[in-house]
Amino acid sequence: MYPEDLRARVDAALERLRFSAAPATAGLEEAMRYSLLAGGKRVRPVLALATARSLGADPERFLPVACAVELIHTYSLIHDDLPAMDDDELRRGLPTSHVKFGEDVAILAGDGLFAEAVRLVCEQPGDPARVLAALRELSAATGVDGMVGGQYVDVAGEETDAEGLRDLHVLKTGRLIAASVGVVLTLEGLGKPETIPYRRFASELGVLFQIVDDILDVTESDEQLGKPRGSDERHGKLTYVSLFGLDRARRLAADSHVKATEALAGAEGETGDLRRIADYIFTRNA
Repeated sequence: MYPEDLRARVDAALERLRFSAAPATAGLEEAMRYSLLAGGKRVRPVLALATARSLGADPERFLPVACAVELIHTYSLIHDDLPAMDDDELRRGLPTSHVKFGEDVAILAGDGLFAEAVRLVCEQPGDPARVLAALRELSAATGVDGMVGGQYVDVAGEETDAEGLRDLHVLKTGRLIAASVGVVLTLEGLGKPETIPYRRFASELGVLFQIVDDILDVTESDEQLGKPRGSDERHGKLTYVSLFGLDRARRLAADSHVKATEALAGAEGETGDLRRIADYIFTRNA
């Protein structure tokens, strides 16, 4: 069962966040909070808290960095929905940011969320050197060698085969999911041998997430998805379904799920929550 107790902690922490100290920017805060509080399973911050719990640490202590990951994810969704990108009008069953507030405010809301995420990491309790290292890891996962770089490759549309598709999604989706686990390992100061099972798990989880996302994009309704179905097909994008077919994509998802959970076999600590997150990603909307 999905660790709903951790999601509840994340939702409560996100609800407490405020960004504007002046009336002149209250509208920007409204736009930021509109997308941030639109719901969802909070997979990335819950992964961070579940990693902390598996290491025997108090998840509450990692709420700043967990929330930072969710702010970055939300900023990416706002920008991904823009007319210049995927041009989507629904997200989580609600009008997308640019539809509700205009393109200009939506762009600024995304920018603001990323900047506030950096601030949150800087407020993370812990050894300053480890906090700096965690910020470096999260920034790298977000930038040109991570999510933003993956977005560029997606926009450029140059991937044509299975290897290119996997590389694209390792950047676009996988790096931030992996960093959700990795920043906690970094903050705890674990040595490399101890982190390998967790990092292998997180890396494979990013692949699993994207394969399932591609499957749902062609099998679910707009209402189930909370956004228009078939968006990738409309834009002529290569997906696991368009490249391999639906049946093969489902088999690839099953293989990826096995690899992710098997990676945890060598991990020290109680990894039950992490396994349950992997199960949720594999079976969501099943």
